[in-house]
Amino acid sequence: MEEDDSIEREKLSWWLRLITLGDRFSYQDFFDRFKKGFVEFLIVFFGVLVSFSVEQQGEEFGDRESNLDNLKGLRDELVDMHQYTLEYIDQNEWVTEMYQEQYDRWDQDIDSVFINWEPDQEFHYSPMTYYTNRDAFNPPRVVYDAIKLDGTFRFLGSDIGRLVNNNYDGTDLKYLITNTDKEEKGFIDDFSYRLGHQWVFDLKEIDVESTDFWVKNRKYIQSDYFIKYNLFKRIELWLQIRDQLGDYDTNIQENIKVLNKVIEEIESEITIVWWWFSRPSWLQASPKSEPVELPVQEPLTDQ
Repeated sequence: MEEDDSIEREKLSWWLRLITLGDRFSYQDFFDRFKKGFVEFLIVFFGVLVSFSVEQQGEEFGDRESNLDNLKGLRDELVDMHQYTLEYIDQNEWVTEMYQEQYDRWDQDIDSVFINWEPDQEFHYSPMTYYTNRDAFNPPRVVYDAIKLDGTFRFLGSDIGRLVNNNYDGTDLKYLITNTDKEEKGFIDDFSYRLGHQWVFDLKEIDVESTDFWVKNRKYIQSDYFIKYNLFKRIELWLQIRDQLGDYDTNIQENIKVLNKVIEEIESEITIVWWWFSRPSWLQASPKSEPVELPVQEPLTDQ
């Protein structure tokens, strides 16, 4: 028969009475209960810790997927911006060439000095008829604005964020927008003001859309050197814009290459449930998406 080592509650000190549940106290029973409680505490603690860690890892995995989607979306939009810029460069080139030819023959003593012939469509037109047209540089930015709006821009990281922000809100783009919008509008407003405040009084009627108007009044128009100077300065602006477009597009292409590399590195990682690891160099993986190839721009010729 085992010896009872328990002690009656009344014979215990006050602090032992506090932790005694029954009428008697046993050190062995106390330590057994303590060990059991400690083990149960560890099980609950580590269970909650693991559950929290797994939940947090799941959120980080979701952020990783969002980041990858954002990178692909921005990469594709930069490709669209590159294509848009190339088309704008082409437009700038032929417009500048057309008006440069008009400026070069301004003082020629022929009635058709302000008239061009379009052989493809077989019609005559005056370039000065379209002088008030302008097309402000406005590349696509839907994906970028959406990312900023939903707050997931932080997933890109500071380096990628600065890189992309330079294409969408950088100084080069702001200069392009200003030159193709505000500066162009200034030359157009001066031209329109001249027509409305001098030509309208000197000529019987003004119909700039009619080729006959430019033929009939060509000597008067040739003698208006304010308009010729306006054209000269606007051509200078177009040439400046062309250089800015070239620099801007070069930066876009470099950033597309960077995004392609980052996307390729992320997609090459080994993913196990919500965990991912860098793939060893000896273990090759087929890329999940092919890097985007940029359209080739034909070299521009200086006018």
